[in-house]
Amino acid sequence: MLQYYSQQADFEQNASEQESLQLLLFVDERSTSQANIQRIRAYLQNLKAKHTFQLEVIDIGKQAHLVEHYKLVATPALVKISPLPRQTLAGSNLIDQLEKWWPRWQFSTQQKQENGSKSDGSSSLSSSTNSIGYSAELIRLSDQIFNLQKEKEALLEQLRFKDQILAMLAHDLRSPLTAASIAVETLELSQERENNQQTRQMREQFFKQARKQFRIMNRMIGELLEASKSMSAQLRVEPRKMQLQPLCRDIISQFANHVREKSQLLKEDIPQDLPFVYADEELIRQAIVNLLDNAIKYTPEGGEICLSILHRTSQKIQVSICDTGPGIPPEKQERIFEDHFRLKRDEQQEGYGLGLCMCRKIINVHYGQIWVDSSSGRGSCFHFTLPVYR
Repeated sequence: MLQYYSQQADFEQNASEQESLQLLLFVDERSTSQANIQRIRAYLQNLKAKHTFQLEVIDIGKQAHLVEHYKLVATPALVKISPLPRQTLAGSNLIDQLEKWWPRWQFSTQQKQENGSKSDGSSSLSSSTNSIGYSAELIRLSDQIFNLQKEKEALLEQLRFKDQILAMLAHDLRSPLTAASIAVETLELSQERENNQQTRQMREQFFKQARKQFRIMNRMIGELLEASKSMSAQLRVEPRKMQLQPLCRDIISQFANHVREKSQLLKEDIPQDLPFVYADEELIRQAIVNLLDNAIKYTPEGGEICLSILHRTSQKIQVSICDTGPGIPPEKQERIFEDHFRLKRDEQQEGYGLGLCMCRKIINVHYGQIWVDSSSGRGSCFHFTLPVYR
C-alpha cells in the first residue's frame, strides 16, 4: 500500500507539471482474459514509444473500491482521467475503441497543455485533483466518515433505548409492586381473622393476585436482561441432539395454572415419531416460552391455543403456536420481529416488545426461519423451523 501511494505521489507530481494524458488500465487475474490483456498492454507500450502519456495498471482484486468508484461493469477497462472529461472504454474490442479515440485524446491533450501554459495554473490543479491517488484517498476518507456515522447512530440508538427502558421500568414496575404489596398486606391481616371458608377463599384470591403481579415483574426484568445481552454480545449457542416432545410438554405444564385462570383451552398436537433436532435446548425453550406466553396473553378468556409440531421435510421440523386473539395487521407482520417494536394496541400492555425480536435471533442462529400467519380479528399462528439431527 505504501508503495502504491508513493507511485501515486510521483504520478500527481508529474501531472501537476503539465496537462498530460493520464490513463488507468483495470485488469483481473482470470485466465480467459490474460491473452486479451497482454495484447492491450503491448498496444499501449507501442503507443508510448511514440507519444507521451501516463499509464497506471490497476488489479481489481487489490483495488476493488476503485472499480465501484469508476462504475466499471467489465474488465479489462481503460479509463481516461485526464484531460477532462473522464471517459471509459471496456469490452473485448477495447483496442478497436482505442484506435478510434486516440487521435481525439491527443488533440484534446495538446489543447489543454496550450491553454494551461497561458493560465494561472488552475489546469494543473484540475489534473491533480482528478488523479487516481486523490480518488483513492477521497474514497478511503469517505468510507471512514460513513463508518463513523453508522457507529455514532448505533451508539445514540442504544443510549435512547436504555433511557426509554429505564423510564418505562420506573413507571411500569410501580403498578405490579403496589398491587402485590396490597395483596400481601391483606393476607397478613387475614391471618388475624376467623379462619372460615370465606377467609380461605379471599386468601386464595390474594395469593393468586400476588403470583400474577410477581410473574409480570419477572417477565419485565427477564426481557430487560435479554435485551441487554442481545445489544452487547452475540448469543452463545451450544447445539446438541435433542427431542422436542418432552421439552414442549414440560413448557405446557408450566403454563397450566395460567391457562386455567383465563378459562382457556391449550391443545397440543405433537407426533410421537418426531426425529431428533440439532439445537440449544435452553434457547429453544426460551423461544417457545415467549411465543406461548404471548398467545395466552392475547387470547381472550375462554379462547383456544394450540402448540403443534410438523415434520415438514427430511431436514426440517416446524413448530407452530396458534391463538384466537385479535390478530396482527398484514403491514405490521414483519416489523413485530424488530427490536422494541410494539403495536399501537399493546402500548398499555406490560412488556417492552423484545420477546419476538429475541425469538428471531434464536431461530436465526439455528439456521431456521420464523414467521407469522395472521389477519385482524382471526388470531395468529407463529411458526419456526429447526434442523433435523443427522
